[in-house]
Amino acid sequence: MTAYLVRRIGQAITVVIGVMVLTFIMVHLEPGSAARATLGVKATAGRIAIFDKVNGLNQPLWEQFWTYVKQVCQGDFGTSYSLQQPVSTLIAQRLPKDAVLLGISTALALAIAIPLGIYQAVRRNGVGDNVATVVAFVLYSMPDFFFALLLIAVFSVQFHLLPPLAPRATTVLGILSDPRALILPVATLTLVSVSGYSRYMRSSAIDALAQEYLRVVRAKGLPERLVLMRHVLRNSILPIVTIVGLSAPSIVAGAVIAEEVFNYPGMGLLFFQAATSHDYPILLGSTLIVGVATVIGNLAADTAYSLLDPRIRYVST
Repeated sequence: MTAYLVRRIGQAITVVIGVMVLTFIMVHLEPGSAARATLGVKATAGRIAIFDKVNGLNQPLWEQFWTYVKQVCQGDFGTSYSLQQPVSTLIAQRLPKDAVLLGISTALALAIAIPLGIYQAVRRNGVGDNVATVVAFVLYSMPDFFFALLLIAVFSVQFHLLPPLAPRATTVLGILSDPRALILPVATLTLVSVSGYSRYMRSSAIDALAQEYLRVVRAKGLPERLVLMRHVLRNSILPIVTIVGLSAPSIVAGAVIAEEVFNYPGMGLLFFQAATSHDYPILLGSTLIVGVATVIGNLAADTAYSLLDPRIRYVST
């Protein structure tokens, strides 16, 4: 296991370096000028030249990248062009808010999807299974922004039950102190996630129910509820562990569309605003953090596999 972890950490470092290189190149190949986007369309050539010199944008691309790598190694992600704040500070302010939004929605989605998937597997091809399948396909195929706007139109505009915007507090406690404003963003992310998680859980549970060992367990007189909890659940939850591990970057990047629609002050909204204003430091810093979260999430999922299923062992090759 130790050799496996060492090898995976080496692979993770390689992946993060690759993300840095590709992101840096793609950001600088993006059409448009960071100086023009920051200073405005009426900025003079002199002001643009000064902006490029101050931010090092007049240097060759390889030299800009080397400077960026040295800054990152020192924990410095640069300063936002438009907000004039350190990117590390902006990320530190937004990450806890994303952890609240994505953490609550992911926990609710799993709490709904896991028992729902098992229920569908046990009652497969029944009325309940068919209804849940149709609802899941509708939610899964519906664009996030459209679903968010639909919830706003119904619950905010039509019935005036919930506020259309997310909490605007600057702290986590401030956000949690306004739970009504969190309902629509959380509901959007939860229901969309449930549609995917439940389908994976249903498919995996059907495979688990077809295993021969369950006949032996039932023959010993174990109640069906315990059969489902001790055997079916444990053996069918592994794909969900993978999906949750792969969704770790969403906690860092935030739900870009949902945060933009509900104006939630998280990483998703920050990234969207940076993309529209060509704010290179925010784009690079956010993407790097997402890359790190991706490899950590994958490693955590692989490690959880061996804990949930003792038959899985990782060996060095």
